[in-house]
Amino acid sequence: MPAKLQPTPQAVIESIETVLRLEEAALRGRTAGEKASDLIANFIGTIAFVALQMAWLAAWAVINLGLVPAVRPFDPYPFQLLCMLVSIEAVLLSAFVLIKQNRMSYLSDRRAHLDLQINLLAEREVTRLLQITERIGRRLGVDPGLTTDQVQELTTITEVEHLAKALDSKMSEGT
Repeated sequence: MPAKLQPTPQAVIESIETVLRLEEAALRGRTAGEKASDLIANFIGTIAFVALQMAWLAAWAVINLGLVPAVRPFDPYPFQLLCMLVSIEAVLLSAFVLIKQNRMSYLSDRRAHLDLQINLLAEREVTRLLQITERIGRRLGVDPGLTTDQVQELTTITEVEHLAKALDSKMSEGT
C-alpha cells in the first residue's frame, strides 16, 4: 500500500510562495531587450533550432550547387556569402547567450546574497536563543549535558569575518 502523503506544512507553502513571488518579480523586471534575448537564447537551445539550421544550410547548399534547376545559384561554391552570414549569426547568437547568462548570474548572485543575509540573521537569532536557554537552564539548575567550554562555544556570537578568513585560508591550501 502506498504511503499516505502528509499535508504540506503552512511554513513550506509560504516559503514556496515567497520564492515564486521573487522569481516572478525578477521576470517582470526584465527590459524589452532582456526579454527578446531570453526568447532567442531559449529557442537556440532547442532541437527545433538545430533542425531549422540544418534545413537552412542544406537548402542553401542544394540551391547554390545548382541542383534546383528553377533557382539560379546566388552564392556559388565555396559559399562565401553563407560563411559570412553564419559567422555573423554565430557572433549574434553568442551575444544573446551571454546576455542571458549575465542576467542569470546576477540573479544567482542576488539569491546567494539573500541566502547569506538570512543565514546570518538566523545564526544571530539562534545564538541569542541559546544564550537565553542557557540562562534559564542555569537558573532552574538544569544540567545542559555539555561541558562549560561547549556551552560557551555555542552561546558565543559567530564572527563571520573570522570564518571567511579561515575558509579562504583552507581553500588556498588546497590549491
